[in-house]
Amino acid sequence: MNQTFELDSNPHTRLNVLTGEWVLVSPHRTKRPWQGKVEELTPDNRPEYDAKCYLCPGNGRADGDSNPNYTESFVFNNDFAALLENTPEGEMNEDDLLVANNQRGLCRVISFSPKHNLTLPEMSVEAITAVVEVWQHEFNSLAQNNWIKYIQIFENKGEIMGCSNPHPHGQIWSQSDIPLEIAKETERQKTYYAIHRRSLLGDYLKLEQKKNERIIFENDHFAVLVPFWAVWPYETMIISKRHVNSIKLFTDAEKKSLAEAIKILTTKYDNLFETSFPYSAGMHQAPVNNGYYPEWHWHMHFYPPLLRSASVKKFMVGYEMLANPQRDITPEFAANRLKEMSTLHYKNSKAED
Repeated sequence: MNQTFELDSNPHTRLNVLTGEWVLVSPHRTKRPWQGKVEELTPDNRPEYDAKCYLCPGNGRADGDSNPNYTESFVFNNDFAALLENTPEGEMNEDDLLVANNQRGLCRVISFSPKHNLTLPEMSVEAITAVVEVWQHEFNSLAQNNWIKYIQIFENKGEIMGCSNPHPHGQIWSQSDIPLEIAKETERQKTYYAIHRRSLLGDYLKLEQKKNERIIFENDHFAVLVPFWAVWPYETMIISKRHVNSIKLFTDAEKKSLAEAIKILTTKYDNLFETSFPYSAGMHQAPVNNGYYPEWHWHMHFYPPLLRSASVKKFMVGYEMLANPQRDITPEFAANRLKEMSTLHYKNSKAED
């Protein structure tokens, strides 16, 4: 009997056009019974102010400094930075087997709000716009250092993502070399641009808009979607509709539209399992002080670990660590689930009941 290959039911691999890597999709496995670990949820009962928090206004930090009584976003140099500005020059190479190079950098922390319990989905679009403006300002400021070649803006949300402080905040790491993921995405976008003279992500977004299978939300300036090649169960990406290579070029209208996209996406995340949804998120954009990158197209990745509920996580183990990433639920299923989620935060919805 002849069978028809179907993406929603047959095992298959999908190409990540940004990196050249593959993901194995096994949709038939969603029918298997679950007997794995289910963890207890810790209630999120944080106060607006915590006297022991080193990010709250007026409190002392680990390096002995004190925070100002800030009323919006607050930025400071990371007290435990992974990269240091004064790292001396140096390298080693022993028989092409033991190889190391020095790495300089500047690392900053951004407290999104003075309120200890206010995450991005619970902030107003106006307040998130102010955060976007801080991101843009810090990007421009750090790029003034000619030795910096890449600026990574990111947020780790939630204890299970390694977040060391529950006060909602993000980070910016800038460094003297171009990191691995950026190098991979640069090469793929550069190759596509050389052939087509168009942005890879611009063409990809047009195809996604035409098919309308994985788009969750879009406004005048940004689209939110589950990538065709997504690895994490509810992985998403925000893509700018205008082909710009960094946040430096965003207009006031684009900054507000990005804030709206972030608020709607993160609200849908929280509503999915009615929990403060954990993730690692970050912008990918062109390197700085290293020539012009016309092929680069700004986008922002969201990598959340939750799989079946607020207490069941996706782990990268076994085959994923030894061969290549694998997922069970399809990106299309994840997109539909997120698309149907309300844009009204579940806490506000319950308050209205």
